[in-house]
Amino acid sequence: MIQVKNAKKWIQNGARRVEILQGISLDIPAGQFVAIVGASGSGKSTLLGLLAGLDTPSEGEIWLDGVAIHNLAETELAAVRGRKIGFVFQSYQLIQTLTALENVLLPYELNVQGSGLEQARRLLDEVGLRERMDHYPVQLSGGEQQRVALARAFVAEPPIVMADEPTGNLDSANGRLVLDLLLERNRRAGTTLVLVTHDAEVASHADRKIMLKDGRVVEDSKPGPILPGSDAAQGEAWRATL
Repeated sequence: MIQVKNAKKWIQNGARRVEILQGISLDIPAGQFVAIVGASGSGKSTLLGLLAGLDTPSEGEIWLDGVAIHNLAETELAAVRGRKIGFVFQSYQLIQTLTALENVLLPYELNVQGSGLEQARRLLDEVGLRERMDHYPVQLSGGEQQRVALARAFVAEPPIVMADEPTGNLDSANGRLVLDLLLERNRRAGTTLVLVTHDAEVASHADRKIMLKDGRVVEDSKPGPILPGSDAAQGEAWRATL
């Protein structure tokens, strides 16, 4: 579903070149849940932006579902993003002048033929916002806004969902709820999920953990076992009560 071949990203600052990513190569099969982890400044969000077509590599190749996106013009890139990717931001990125329902409908109206109204309503119901569809973002809590953002990412049924610290601005209860919604989508619809996180509990649920350091992959493995008494174990116990 996703192929990265020796992707590099740098910024030219006068005579000095600042290396951000230093030759990333990886393959992500369809349906896999991948957590990208690493310290601040390791290149996690930069890599996710390249995978999502929000930025282009300075060198190397990136393929999404068989489409080479590293050399596309912006209009073509936007069309691929609209068809293939749902994106969830840490800061929600909702349009303040649109209701929750209108925010969810936006990707559908831009990228899909027909009416997505029933699909948008169903998704808002699934994320527990049946009574909040006509509310504006300012009238919603942070957890509710992120659930609107999830519904928006799902509405056009993209094969890939990418999330940049989707639980980072939330308390633990709302963070766990958002994670459960992402996991449910991954398992039920077979959506490929690529998620950047600092949270060890979130990463522990992934099929695969990719750790970056100084712009390089230093670990590519399945997450380790959840230890009794750890935050991840407490999260598992909480989920078992649902």
